[in-house]
Amino acid sequence: MAVATQSADSKHNIQAARQAYYDKAAKFNMAPLWEVLKDLVTPEPKTLCVPAIWKFADVKRLMLEAGDVITAEEAERRVLVLENPGAKGRSRITNSLFAGIQLIMPGEIADVHRHVASAIRFVLEGEGAYTAVEGEKTMMKHGDFIITANWAPHDHGNPGTEPVMWLDVLDMPTINHFETSFAEHFEEKMQKTNYEDGDSFSRYAMGVLPDGLPAARNRSPVINYPYAKMRPILERLKRTGDIDVRHGVRVRYANPINGGPVLPTMGAYLSLMPRGFKGESYRSTDGTIFAVAEGAGTTVIDGKPFEWGVNDVFVVPPWKRYQHLIGDDDAVLFSISDRPAQEALGIWREGT
Repeated sequence: MAVATQSADSKHNIQAARQAYYDKAAKFNMAPLWEVLKDLVTPEPKTLCVPAIWKFADVKRLMLEAGDVITAEEAERRVLVLENPGAKGRSRITNSLFAGIQLIMPGEIADVHRHVASAIRFVLEGEGAYTAVEGEKTMMKHGDFIITANWAPHDHGNPGTEPVMWLDVLDMPTINHFETSFAEHFEEKMQKTNYEDGDSFSRYAMGVLPDGLPAARNRSPVINYPYAKMRPILERLKRTGDIDVRHGVRVRYANPINGGPVLPTMGAYLSLMPRGFKGESYRSTDGTIFAVAEGAGTTVIDGKPFEWGVNDVFVVPPWKRYQHLIGDDDAVLFSISDRPAQEALGIWREGT
């Protein structure tokens, strides 16, 4: 009994001495690594983020209500943030990416501005609205993938007759991690547009490039990758049997100048999964956001099934296993992640 008491007293004395030492070091703005090492260097990736899905029926109802309670001018951008349930209040869907649903009503203009954060738009529902980027006004249609690069002036407008909604994904958490955020507003509400709709696609994505264009550019000059042009490519690949066992028929949106990703911080894909497709298990270190362009299916994430349909949005956190299961009709998924940034840093990994 005396030995046990002595041992407990000894442990207490050691802990007290250590705590006194830690308190002393803290006065010099230092702390013991050995107390936190297991949380900093982990055997596998750890994330606060969890799998989640946003059903479009709910999203649409809430967005239209937002159209009644606040104008685009008052909000600057009428967006509902898709908050990851594991990171509530942090305005992010993964640790590195922001996502939200934006609405513009008929007759509205979202004024021109620019910022360091790069943005993409994936159009969910409605026609008649446009996004103007760097002097090109591009009309928005379901499935279109529109890019707003770092510091590119951009504004939105809706001269049409119906509400238009799209998915916004920005690298704001990454920019803010580096504490490099800048933004600027302009006196005019709309930028001057010198280029017609589709100009950048025709100029850069047709297998030829304007002579004299720099051979190195770290982001795509194409403003809009129209779904009407992308969808037939998937169909051709399907007919020739180019079907990945994990992702189905998948194409990567590319920078036509060098074949690299469309943005240095974000990369995007479009996948067609044939009816009856049962994808093999897959995981990677880039947390991935999916938006449903066509069809319906189920994605099993970390053992939990998530059923989805057209215009639903769901997220797979980093290093969580997932597999896609498709029913009686083909399905098309758009996806975007921070894979290019991870690859540039040499830290991206994938596995089964």
